[in-house]
Amino acid sequence: MPGIRGSAAYSHEPPRDPCLKINSKEPFNAEPPRSVLISSYVTPVEFFYKRNHGPAPIVDDIERYRVCIFGLVENPKELSLDDIRKLPRYDVTATLQCAGNRRTAMSKVKTVKGVGWDVAAIGNAVWGGARLADVLELVGIPKLAATTPSGGKHVEFTSVDRCKEENGGPYKASIPLKRATSPEADVLLAYEMNGEPLNRDHGYPLRVIVPGVIGARSVKWLDSIEITAEECQGFFMQRDYKMFAPSVNWDNISWPTRRPLMDFPVQSAICSLEDVNVVNDGKIVVAGYAVSGGGRGIERVDVSVDGGKTWVEASRYQKPDVPYTADDDVCCDKWAWILFKVEVDIPQNAEIVAKAVDMAANVQPEDVTVIWNLRGVLNTSWHKVEVQVGRSNL
Repeated sequence: MPGIRGSAAYSHEPPRDPCLKINSKEPFNAEPPRSVLISSYVTPVEFFYKRNHGPAPIVDDIERYRVCIFGLVENPKELSLDDIRKLPRYDVTATLQCAGNRRTAMSKVKTVKGVGWDVAAIGNAVWGGARLADVLELVGIPKLAATTPSGGKHVEFTSVDRCKEENGGPYKASIPLKRATSPEADVLLAYEMNGEPLNRDHGYPLRVIVPGVIGARSVKWLDSIEITAEECQGFFMQRDYKMFAPSVNWDNISWPTRRPLMDFPVQSAICSLEDVNVVNDGKIVVAGYAVSGGGRGIERVDVSVDGGKTWVEASRYQKPDVPYTADDDVCCDKWAWILFKVEVDIPQNAEIVAKAVDMAANVQPEDVTVIWNLRGVLNTSWHKVEVQVGRSNL
């Protein structure tokens, strides 16, 4: 596409905050310290996890930038960023989470393949842009359409970046047309993040945001949108980001037997403590995040200090100092995480555990071994940290 180039090497990467934990340098993949996540309901851009599959593309000339919309449509178009900005603007607060979040804990059971994420491959932001449903109307696809007259049932997004997994080709992913055309799904073509233009790591000048779905479907650096009869056949839909049974290994894997991952399950993690902590006698605050995919709110977060024998319920909030109730539109961003906290007494050598329950009564599984999979995706098991009681040096 005119006006865009992808670096052949990594010599033109954007600046990044030095506090980030780098899990891979080339391509760059990094997450913030877990404590940063609970310092703010909306994650600052510089601390939002970075997930790249190649060098971050560079837009040379925004005036020449175009998004092509084509395929099984009656009226294909090329849209400039100004064309998209002329459509009604929406702000959607949504949590993005890499499917590999918390992979390191899964790899302790048995080796898995993928970037070694801790618990912070997740972030919550206010995304600003045009609804994809409005954009698709420009090419003749009405809202709430599940198919086009010519048989289109999926919307495929192609990036301008170049990925090692695609043999140097672009990143691709798709979602069903019925989700793309639903105003209630809040799928965006976003050009802003937290009130500012997207930066390079997060998809400048335009990216897709698919709320409630694993981050792999929210394609960055958008180049084109194709309406297709079948879901995307690219690597990241057909040979990655699928979840297999614990019995499957690289010798017996059969990719076509599993669907591409979409909505992510209920998830929570403790962010106020590291994996091993030494604390003084008394009370400590246990705090973290909880979120569920598909727009399902969080019904409850339970915290235990004895490895799951007994539990206390944590308080939940989104807006500061406003109690969270998932059925209250004023207080509830349905696509966003909640933050939780509770003060607890610490016994000797405690195992602190957190688990969340969503509004559909889905609960995190206790044991990571029952959801272990060779790609290490969707580790939503109980999050546990060890605490040892020591004496103060004061």
